[in-house]
This record gives sequence, structure tokens and C-alpha cells, in this order.
Amino acid sequence: MRAYQILPGSNIDGLQCVDYPERELAPGEVRVRVHAVSLNYRDLMVASGNYLVNVDDPIIPCSDGAGEVLAVGSGVTDLQVGDRVAASFFPYWQDGRTAPQKVRHALGGDIDGMLAEEVILHEEALVKIPPQLSFVEASTMPCAGVTAWNAIFESSNDVKPGDTVLLLGTGGVSVLGLQLAKAAGLRTIITSSSDEKLQRARELGAHHTINYRTTPEWQEEVLRVTHGVGADVVLEVGGQGTVNRSVASAAMGGSVAIIGGVSGFGGEVNPATLLASAKRMVGIFVGSRKMLEDVMRFAAITELKPVIDRVFTFDQAKEAYRYMESGSHFGKVVIAVTA
Repeated sequence: MRAYQILPGSNIDGLQCVDYPERELAPGEVRVRVHAVSLNYRDLMVASGNYLVNVDDPIIPCSDGAGEVLAVGSGVTDLQVGDRVAASFFPYWQDGRTAPQKVRHALGGDIDGMLAEEVILHEEALVKIPPQLSFVEASTMPCAGVTAWNAIFESSNDVKPGDTVLLLGTGGVSVLGLQLAKAAGLRTIITSSSDEKLQRARELGAHHTINYRTTPEWQEEVLRVTHGVGADVVLEVGGQGTVNRSVASAAMGGSVAIIGGVSGFGGEVNPATLLASAKRMVGIFVGSRKMLEDVMRFAAITELKPVIDRVFTFDQAKEAYRYMESGSHFGKVVIAVTA
């Protein structure tokens, strides 16, 4: 069985394909043939050694993968050979509020992830894929899909049709967030430095688009197009370079979901700007297995098809990472592991 491994901090060139020995299944475990793995900005952070956790030994990277059940161990009750499944980002976070014991391990972060021809996971870490989604499409959901779902529908102040969602950039979380919000009847605003990407966002149904290079004070444009109200939910992925503008863009009583730090973490926020308008900031640390089930079900019901920018072969894993690092993608970058 072939798998990629990387020592965090060794960068993309440290990604190596190696032969892994197979092992027997323990009770409750499931062997999965991986068909597709999607990349996240977090995978670049792991490669560069800038992720939230540190490990001393090489790991199999990537949290997001989908495949087919090859075998089940004793005691497995909900899955059988042939089932199409995706892995949950946090194997131990089943439902409810987060807690240290629920997020003690994350796939491709401090434990082995999905960039392999086969993986073994406990059945509680796996979710069935609805027939409406392909393996490639389903592989985009565990991190990006769940993060967007959590930010918009779980951790916000009860958004309802007609409310406004502001999305920063056109990476995986933001584009999936755009698609989810549009399907739920929400008004969407999205930013980018590329007019071409903004055009693609409009084709997906974005109500308003803002080029943040030609409109550097883009928070003022958000207020203008919302008639001074602001956005009910802001998906903040930029970090210290954007967080204050995101807070300024939020409506009274709105939420700023802190998802990532592409420009680095930091950037002091004046608490008075939150207090005066009853705004709140909430950290989004992906989400639970239940949220993965919910976003899968929502995508199936609404016939939502995640935007796939480009699919690489298993042997092109380094090229996929470098393409992701370039920032030229719109939507998700996927590695097809097996046909």
C-alpha cells in the first residue's frame, strides 16, 4: 500500500511516497480504499511547520478524503463493504459543543491522515456519502465544507433567508460558503483581488463582488451595498490584515467567524467596536462528525456541486501542493488517489 508522508516543517519537497505495510483491523475499525483527497490551506501550514500542533515523526498528511469500504472489523454495525464514505476531520468529535477531548487529534495534523491508497479508521470517524456526490466532490466536505457550514449555520446568530454573508477570498472555504449560503437563500458578498475570479463568483450566484485591490477600504463598500446595515455573518480567513475591516463590515448583532490567518495571526481589535454594536467574534475550529453529516445531506438535497478547480493524480501530489500554494485556484484542489 502506497502512502505519502511528511515531517512537518520539511516543506513541500519533504513530501515522500512510501510503501506502508498493511495491518489487521482492530474491533470497530474500517479499512477504506481512498479515491480522492482534497487539499486545504492547513495542509500547507503542516508542510511548513506552522500548524497549531507539533509532531516529531513523519505523518500521512491531509484531513479530507473519500473512498470505499474494503473491510470491517468486529463490532462494526453501521458500515459494510462497498459503502462510500468520507472521513471526519476530528475522529473523536461526534456531536455537540467542542471540548479538549473531542479535538485531541486531527487527521493529517498530529495523526495520520488521508493521502494514502488505503486508510484504517474507526467507524465513528466515517460518514456515508450521499449518491448525489462523487468521491471527488465528497472529499471537499470534511474541512472546507464543515468549516463553512459551522461558520454560517451553527455558530452564527440564527441566520435566516435574506440575511447577508460576507466571504473573503475565493479559496475552498469561501467558495463552498458562497454555494451553501446561496442555496439557503442568503444574500452573498465576496471579495477577491482577481476580476476573473469575481466573475466566476457572480456566475455561482454572488449578489455583490468587491475587488479588494482596487477597493482597499472594502468594508465601506460592504456597508454601501447593504445600505449601511452590514453583513450578518462574516467569514474571516485573512487574519491580521483583514480582521478589523471584517468587524467594521459586520452588522449590529452580527458574527465574525474567525477561520484562518492567511496573512498571519494578530491584529488588535478594539473591544469597544464589538460592544457598541453587540457584534461578536467566534473561533471556528472546523466542526463535528454531525456537521459533516448535515452538510452532506444539505448538498444532496439542494443538488449542490462543490467547485473543483483542478484534479491531480496521486503521483502528482507535490504539484498539487505547489498549485495550492500559488493561490491561483478558485474552489478546491483535489488529488485523485485511485480511479
